[in-house]
Amino acid sequence: MAFENLSDKLQNVFKNLRSKGRLTEADVKAALKEVKMALLEADVSFKVVKQFIKTVEERAVGQDVMNGLNPGQMVIKIVNEELVSLMGSETTEIALKPSNEVTVIMMAGLQGAGKTTTSAKIAGKLKQKGRKPLLAACDVYRPAAIEQLKINGEKQGIDVFSLGDKVKPAEIAKKSYEYACDNNFNVLILDTAGRLHVDEDMMNELVDIKSGITVDQTILVVDAMTGQDAVNVAGNFNDKVGIDGVILTKLDGDTRGGAALSIRSVTGTPVLYIGMGEKLSDLEQFYPDRMASRILGMGDVLTLIEKVQDEVDEVKAAELEKKIRKATFGFDDYLEQMQQMKKMGGISSILSMLPGVGSQMKELENMVDDKMITRVEAMILSMTPKERSNPEILNPSRKRRIANGAGVEIGEVNKLVKQFEQARKMMKQLPGMMGGKGKRFGKGMFNLPF
Repeated sequence: MAFENLSDKLQNVFKNLRSKGRLTEADVKAALKEVKMALLEADVSFKVVKQFIKTVEERAVGQDVMNGLNPGQMVIKIVNEELVSLMGSETTEIALKPSNEVTVIMMAGLQGAGKTTTSAKIAGKLKQKGRKPLLAACDVYRPAAIEQLKINGEKQGIDVFSLGDKVKPAEIAKKSYEYACDNNFNVLILDTAGRLHVDEDMMNELVDIKSGITVDQTILVVDAMTGQDAVNVAGNFNDKVGIDGVILTKLDGDTRGGAALSIRSVTGTPVLYIGMGEKLSDLEQFYPDRMASRILGMGDVLTLIEKVQDEVDEVKAAELEKKIRKATFGFDDYLEQMQQMKKMGGISSILSMLPGVGSQMKELENMVDDKMITRVEAMILSMTPKERSNPEILNPSRKRRIANGAGVEIGEVNKLVKQFEQARKMMKQLPGMMGGKGKRFGKGMFNLPF
């Protein structure tokens, strides 16, 4: 996951700060030197890091902090505030016209950044908010682009406008705008062509589109895995075409995350959304304060609650809560929770949002392997209803029968039973992990699928 290494290193720095009763100026400078190295290793721009450390140090060595009751906590608070400021302080939405007018959004970016898929994701988000979006296929160079947009549009229930690959993109944009106006669409999303690198032809094409119709929002899609190159690409597009916002894709992958921390400061352009997976639902609003909390290991309960509310049936959640409290949670419930967890982005995504879980991430992830869902399902479905509701009766002969039915070794059945017991134990402890306040987060919090 993005920021995992950065988060681990920062948490170690802050753990040392908290252990000191009083802080000297040398303590703060030594800690910030480690923070600086951690940020640079996360591929944050050197200029951004330099200014960030300078600002934090000026605030952290002040009298109020050094003589405070808990100086370590104060330094952490300052780092958190400056991280939020670095990423933009406030959440920025895509600016839309009144619903009786057509808002034109032009999606731009390099080839391979996920622009076509992201266009469909944005259309889906806007549809959920009550808008009527139309996707326009303006990438006439990549053979599969038009078909990919149509397939994704169909999955989202979004209409796609296309004139094939023989018409110039500027003409397609103009005709799609006329079609949108005539057919009561109020958002037009133009999926434009990308290149392998920034070049004049691509920029001129975007300028031509803008000269043909009024583009209200130009949104750049960049691949977070390219690190500082993503920031450089954003700067180039902003200088030559002008962009109103950025969407960072592949932030769920093995990326150091520096682009998310640098892009606002370097380009002055806000990050609007972050792509956290390949599914059309895997697009999250970018909240600077929540991202800072995740990076510092403080969790992101608000995003977790929103995910739960989007995916969870409240009646089922209430039933599950009763089962957990009465210790009647069985394998049917376990399977349902694993499938629910997959919908919500998997175990890593969920655990990363719980406060105080950072140091236990690896251990907890080992309990449930996202890739084993199919085999787990086969094993559970090989059990009798009685075995699924009463796991305690699973003796060696029953396990052997289950293994044969699922086509796995008996060791895998033993592993599943062990994971199930660990999960059941953890679920009983969940209210305690949340500070004994689980109920205030709503019924859905008990539907966390571990």
